[in-house]
Amino acid sequence: MNKLVVITGASKGIGRAVAERFASAGFDVAACARNEAELQQFKVDLEAKYGINVLVKVADASVKTECQAFAQFVLHLDRPVDILVNNAGKFIPGATLEEADGNLESMIETNLYSAYHVTRGLANHMKANASGHIFNLCSIASIKAYPNGGSYAISKFALLGFSKVLREELKEHGIRVTAVLPGATRTASWDGVDLPDTRFMKPEDVAEVIFNAYSISDRSVVEEVIIRPQLGDI
Repeated sequence: MNKLVVITGASKGIGRAVAERFASAGFDVAACARNEAELQQFKVDLEAKYGINVLVKVADASVKTECQAFAQFVLHLDRPVDILVNNAGKFIPGATLEEADGNLESMIETNLYSAYHVTRGLANHMKANASGHIFNLCSIASIKAYPNGGSYAISKFALLGFSKVLREELKEHGIRVTAVLPGATRTASWDGVDLPDTRFMKPEDVAEVIFNAYSISDRSVVEEVIIRPQLGDI
């Protein structure tokens, strides 16, 4: 049986690139996203291209019950979870003291709580197998506040903290935890920005770093990895 990678927010952007990278190595993929049409097309594309199984469930990562339902969907597959990639996230620009009311709650729900609830839903299963690797897609904003970053940075600082806590709690159970901190990556979040694509990192580069971090011996763990565009932050 193929190994299984579980990815939230998988139908596009970094999540899609991660799914493609692991599928190319023969992993089956269990994935969620909000848009059913995009998710079904994602399934068709990957199965046709790589000859693996893609198991999908529509879920809005900002909603606790839908995160929990996705975790139950994965558990009902009755197979080990080799990798969990908490990728779902959103970015709403704005200064903390000026941004619209509700921005903080919206981004905390998507960027932090989704990882919290999905991980809690799957971690005991992973502990029972005494193996697995959890990747949390943090951000450069997890370590560096910047203008107009507002509540996004707050949510990503919190996600890095969650990653550090998981690392301590799970290391004795054979589960590795890696916080991935990408800089500006060319995804839909940057649509409309008047900069050439070459100024951004490719989602496939982030996916390759994640794959490489997974691929090292289980005697070692990449706890945090920072990836920036060659010319620096935007």
